[in-house]
Amino acid sequence: MAARKATALDVAKLAGVSRSAVSMVLNGNIKGNVSKDAQERIRAAAKELNYLPNPVAVSLRNQRTATLGIITDEIVTSPFAGRLVSGATNAALARGYMILVVDTEHIPGREGPAIEALQHRRVDGLIYATGSLQPYIPSGPFRAQPAALANCFDPEDRLPAVVPDEVTGSRRATELLLELGHRRIALLGGDDDNAALLREQGYRSAMDRAGLTAGDHQVIVTGWDINQGYRAAESVLQEPDRPTAILAANDRVATGILLYAATAGIQVPQQLSVVGYDDQQNVAANLVPALTTVALPHAEIGAIAVKRVLDELEGSERRTERVLVPCPLITRQSTAPAP
Repeated sequence: MAARKATALDVAKLAGVSRSAVSMVLNGNIKGNVSKDAQERIRAAAKELNYLPNPVAVSLRNQRTATLGIITDEIVTSPFAGRLVSGATNAALARGYMILVVDTEHIPGREGPAIEALQHRRVDGLIYATGSLQPYIPSGPFRAQPAALANCFDPEDRLPAVVPDEVTGSRRATELLLELGHRRIALLGGDDDNAALLREQGYRSAMDRAGLTAGDHQVIVTGWDINQGYRAAESVLQEPDRPTAILAANDRVATGILLYAATAGIQVPQQLSVVGYDDQQNVAANLVPALTTVALPHAEIGAIAVKRVLDELEGSERRTERVLVPCPLITRQSTAPAP
């Protein structure tokens, strides 16, 4: 015969509290009615008895499903920002919520039905997340219930938006090269999208602060892929007064630069320092030499976006300001003092 499952009454008896106190604590409805000591005893008793509240019953009482819906444009189906969903999932689980994810793969017309499908499943809140930093115009469902944006922003700031601090990240990377004595620093940028422009802003800010004039700035629109980085490096590094350091649009462009340098016999970092951007998983740390880069804090972005939605669900006022998440500089072997 199977062992009897523990009940809320069993937890209450072991913890020495009322059954209603157990219900309040384990369902997240404390609101100051249960002392901290009692809360700890209840959680310890629940753990000892391996007791979990019935999710269906909790859902019926709270009129909630304890699920959040995330719609992404390409995160699930591309290798570049999966940590965002991972960070969101961990933050949700820590507060008793599950995540449902739909990836539109940039297919026109897929987003609307995806939102409808999530609402049909009665998700308690919505998050829209993008693989690259960009504006997003939220539709009615996002404005009608707790919602947030991750790695994107509403130009009219009607929703909370959690985005990387691209300007400071790029400025800090440039400052590292300046501190190493480099003055001929080239930026091989992405294109004219939001992230590229912000990274250029950080680069120019650091160069200006170091007393270098606009004539000392070298910004080349390159693109985002390995072959584009290779071609741009081939052009820039054949100049007589070639740069001693390059700040790349991302780690893929930096990979192209390293490949060209190896082909041309240019030693990295002895003759050329290279800095990437993204700290792309399974790439940056495994290049030869290992790549100094600016990390995009995707996991933190996902976690903070979930926190904003859950806080609103629990009664906090909607805060629509943009949250800038720091982009840490990861120093590895591809940077050294200027030759």
